[in-house]
Parts: sequence; structure tokens; C-alpha cells
Amino acid sequence: MGKLTSLLLFALISAANAGPRFDCLPEPNGNQGACEARGCIWKEDDTGKNAPWCYFKDGVGYKLDSQQGTTYNLRKNSGPSNPWGADSTEIKLTTKTIGSVLNVHIGIDGRYEPPVDFPRETQSSDESLTLSTSSSGDFFSFAVVRQSSNRKLFDTSIGGLIFSDQFIQIATYLPSENMYGWGENTHQSLRHDFTKYLTWAMLARDQPPNSGSLDTMNLYGVHPYYMILEPDGKAHGVLIINSNAQEVTTAPGPSLIYRTIGGNLDMYFFPGPTPEMVTQQYLKFIGKPFLPAYWALGYQLSRYGYKGLAEMKTRIQAVRDAGIPIDIGVADIDYMQRYKDFTTGDDWAGFSDYVKTMHSWGMKLILIFDPAIEATYPSFQRAMAANAKFIEWESKSQVQTAIQNLYPMAKDTKIMLGVVWPDNHVAFPDFLDSTNNTQNWWINEFVTYQSQVPFDGIWIDMNEPSNFGTNQDHPWYFDSDDHPDDAPLFCPTNGSNLWEMPPYKTRAVWRFGDANNGAFLSTNTLCMLAQQDGGKQRFYNVKNLYGLTEAIHTQKALLKATGKRGAVVSRSTYPSAGRYAGHWLGDNTARWEDLRTSVIGAQEFNLFGIP
Repeated sequence: MGKLTSLLLFALISAANAGPRFDCLPEPNGNQGACEARGCIWKEDDTGKNAPWCYFKDGVGYKLDSQQGTTYNLRKNSGPSNPWGADSTEIKLTTKTIGSVLNVHIGIDGRYEPPVDFPRETQSSDESLTLSTSSSGDFFSFAVVRQSSNRKLFDTSIGGLIFSDQFIQIATYLPSENMYGWGENTHQSLRHDFTKYLTWAMLARDQPPNSGSLDTMNLYGVHPYYMILEPDGKAHGVLIINSNAQEVTTAPGPSLIYRTIGGNLDMYFFPGPTPEMVTQQYLKFIGKPFLPAYWALGYQLSRYGYKGLAEMKTRIQAVRDAGIPIDIGVADIDYMQRYKDFTTGDDWAGFSDYVKTMHSWGMKLILIFDPAIEATYPSFQRAMAANAKFIEWESKSQVQTAIQNLYPMAKDTKIMLGVVWPDNHVAFPDFLDSTNNTQNWWINEFVTYQSQVPFDGIWIDMNEPSNFGTNQDHPWYFDSDDHPDDAPLFCPTNGSNLWEMPPYKTRAVWRFGDANNGAFLSTNTLCMLAQQDGGKQRFYNVKNLYGLTEAIHTQKALLKATGKRGAVVSRSTYPSAGRYAGHWLGDNTARWEDLRTSVIGAQEFNLFGIP
């Protein structure tokens, strides 16, 4: 009995020591001194669960200050402080129901909220979710409870709530390890792994998938949504409407830790109770997927690197001669004149006639278009004449005038010029422009070009948005025979600008290193301090919406240009993007492991509402 008692005591002590750890030093190259300087605990992980070695002391959170109906006014408690900025002294939790959907909103009035027009329609359910709260002295927590089973679906008694201007964290115990969703990442299994700590980055990035091994890096889009299958077989879903750089940590417990560096926490709980009903409720809320043309579901032939129209003809004819079904030909940027949108290259003379031949065979054509517009040619000239807007610097004092002065049409403007495939610098259309000038110009460009090359569908790429060589003295294209040595975009990363150098940079940066080796939020994209919609929106907040907003206007362009619904396919997506476009899983390497993870990705995007 003595040995048994000792074993039980050892097990209890081990369990206590294996409690949840909230990472206090996620930056690369952390050490014990840096950890303890933050007032946190340093303890190596000997469990094999990849737990943080530096973690917060207990008591992180808020206490209840007052309550008025379904509004809870919270005040920072006496627990540990946030090392990434001053804690917000007062925050507010409000709750409401939208049909069967429960909304829990945590934050501060007047802070940024994503400008996304969700239908917010409801799908009926016999299930009901309620909010239960607990306030014990210095600590407040809440749980979302399924009334029929009294099961806690989201339980914040785990602690860890932090709210500051540029760092927000919420944590929860989960009712089951059967969790699916979150993205966009390359997951090695459809079900998440709760045997160890894993942090998944979420910031839209021009980053090809790595299917060969576990890699938690962020890819092209952002989907802060998951579904859980509970122990009794019932299911629920959770959406967090936030468009800032963010991350989620799955951990033993099972537990979940969500972090973001802006906005508020706007959470929606979908009660199901079946997975099918959860998906119906979610799609009613964010918007049901668009119905593509029937032909868009057919067999496609796509490749990058056609040397001209003759090669495309040869490839398509080879497929036809072999008796292999083919419904759609897809042309990548090779068809353009030096990679400029709405142009046709010299090696593609006769493209229009060939498309008519394809149509006579019952085939369709999809063309690729990038958002960036070179600052030298008629499309940009027409944009300026139409008062279309482009992503801009905050002020003229920030403009890289040595670049701007190269282009008469961009000179003396605040347009932020970058580098992608074209030979000269490019500008990025502002698809959040509330004047509609940008939308109208964009639509007209497609209408005009479709009268020259009668395409049937549109593939929009590079819309994270991608930019080559940001903040690099020697970007990769300096060594390319197919690209001039255009001066790269530089953001103010060596100063105190909190948009470029926020106190908490998220795993979207730290996965790739730190500032010492050129890892920033602006890496491969534009500067975070950039502005959109005449200064009403900050790129730091809305970057993850760029692909969605481009898709909205491109769907309108396709309908006006062709008179038919056709199909739009977008690389970057965000919740509700399925209303306007499909998605493909990116630039994989065509290996068996890519085929395996593509099956998982396709299922996840069905959950996300992009079948």
C-alpha cells in the first residue's frame, strides 16, 4: 500500500507540474535570463510535449468589475502583466444570440473591426448554447455551454486572458481532441494533434506548402474557424472574426490558445448538433459558396512556363490526341507581354482565334491575373485617369522618391511601389476603396481585355498581396536573367514604428527567424504602415482581406465581361471568400506527399465554405 500511495502521489505531482503553459518567450533564441526578466517561470520540458520552457505564472487574467444584463465590465486583475505592451485596464465582454448562434465579443469600443459584409443569416437548430460565468475574487472566467448535455464547449477557466493594444490572448479547455479546421496551413492529418504543443501561424503569405514534414508556417489565406466533434457525437463550430496577424496553439488538455495583434475578439459559436448542421449554420452566417459554371468542374490543363501559344496548342492537342478528357485550358502569366495584366505577348499572336477554336471543341479558357499593375503602361494610365486608388504610404515623407521619380504617372503621389513579375515597379489596387472608382476601373479593364481574348474564367494570383524582395539589399531577382534589378521596397523596420515592429510579431515572423535575418511582418509583402481607403484602413489590420476584396470585384468583372457566371479562383482567401471565388492549394512540388496533404486541404476548405 505504501508503494501504491507513493505512485499515486507522484502521479498527482506530475499532473500538477504538467498544467497548461502560456508561452512567455516565443521569440527565437530565448534564454533563462530573458525569461526571468519578464517575471516568468523557466522550466525545461521533460515530457516530450514541446511545452514552452518559459511560461507565465498563474493568475493571468481579468476580474469582474460590474455587470449590466449581458454586458460584463472586466478590470485587469493583480496577476502577471503582459510583456508585449501595457495591459488594457478595462475591457468589456458582451453576449448575444443570432438565431441559434451565440456571439461573445471581448474588447474595447471603437477598436478596429474587419470591414467584411457577412450575411449573418441563421439556420434553425434544436440545440441551444448559453454563457455561464464564474467570478472568484480576482479572477473571472466564462464558458459556452450546450444546454442539452451541460457540456462546456469553450471553457476559459484555464486562465491566460490578456488584452493590450497589440497583443490579445484567450485560452480555453476543449471538450474533445476531435478538432478540425484553422488555416491556411499544411496539416499532416485532418484532425489536430493534442499530444504536444503546436503553434500554427495565420497571416496571408506568398508561401508554398511544405508537405514533406510537419511545418506550422502560414500559407496564402487566413481562416480562424474550427469544428469539434464532442464525446457524445454532437458537433459545434467556432469562428473568430479577426483579420490581424494571428496564431493558434493546440496543447494537451486538450486546450487551445489563440493570439492576435489587433482588433477585438469577436467569437461566434455554431451549435450543430451534427457536423452537417454546423457547416450549414456557418455557411448561412458567412455566405454560401458561389455556384460555378458547370464546365468549371471539368478536366483542366494548366502549367507555368509555356514559351508561346504554339507550345500551349501542342500540349492541348497531345491530350486530345491521346483521348484524355480535357474541358479547360489554363494560361499562366506566360501569355502576357512581360507579365503585365491585360496584355498579350508577341509569342501569343493569334491567341483570340485559338480561343475561338477551343470554344468550337467545347473547351473553355481560364486566364491568370495578378493584382499588381506596372506604373508605366496604359492600364495604370487609365487607373489614374479614373481616380482609382492604390495602396499608399501614410505621408509623402515616407515615399521612396528615388523609385517614385522614375515613373511620371506616379511621381508626387503617395502610391507605394513594389516589385513582382513585370520589368518595372508596380502599384497595388486598393480594393477597399469606398468611392468605387477602383472597382469600376478594374471591371472595365477586364471587359476591354475580354473583347480581345474571349476568356471564360479568371484565376487571381499573388493576392496576399505578394511583393518581391521587401527589406532586402540583394533580393533573389537581382540574380535572375529574366528580371531587371529594380530597387526593392524598404519599410521602416529599424526604428520604433509599431506597425512594422509590433511588440509581439507572431509565429508568422518567428517561424522564419527574427529581425537579425530579415524576418518581418512585411517580408514578401507591403509595409504594414500602408493605408487604404483614403487613410480609413491600415494595411496592418486589413492585409489578410486583400484576396477576399479582390475576389469580390473580380467576380463582378467576370460577369460583366462575359455575361455569364463562369468561375473565379483565388490564391488568398478569408471567411466568406467562397461567395465569390474558389481556391487552389498553391504551388506544391507534385510529389506523393503533396497529393496526400491536398486531400486534407480540400476537406478543410469544404469546412471553410470554399468547396
